[in-house]
Amino acid sequence: MEWLEASTENCPVQLTLDLVGEKWTLLILRDASNGIRRFDEFRRHIGLSEAVLSDRLRKLTAAGILKTIQYQEPGSRSRNEYRLTRKGWDLWPVLVALKQWGEAYTGDDQEGPVLDLRHDTCEAPVRVMVQCERGHTSLSPSDVSARPGPAARLRS
Repeated sequence: MEWLEASTENCPVQLTLDLVGEKWTLLILRDASNGIRRFDEFRRHIGLSEAVLSDRLRKLTAAGILKTIQYQEPGSRSRNEYRLTRKGWDLWPVLVALKQWGEAYTGDDQEGPVLDLRHDTCEAPVRVMVQCERGHTSLSPSDVSARPGPAARLRS
């Protein structure tokens, strides 16, 4: 079976984009991975409306990507903080890859990166690489064969 013959209805890329493929959602995830936790902080930093932010946070929480933890400031009602779950943190390499691509191909980077990710141990910049399960790293598309997997079905 060739890729064009395969149905994409159960494609993991498509299913992932259904959950997180919207601009505001990715910006929320970016901020959550960098320590933003509270509704007002997200709204102020990203600059989106309360309605859109509420909707995206609700969807990310329902999908198990974020979890809520209650907090209460003295004299105020209780509110929720939003924290990445393990499922949410597993999207971190995707965010790093988008950052890496953006630094290479968009904008004017003469002053350096907006967010400087460095390895705590050696201070080297962090980069995303593709590797196989046997540990071969820095794979490029020419090193990989793509073919329909066992779950692929014929298009109807």
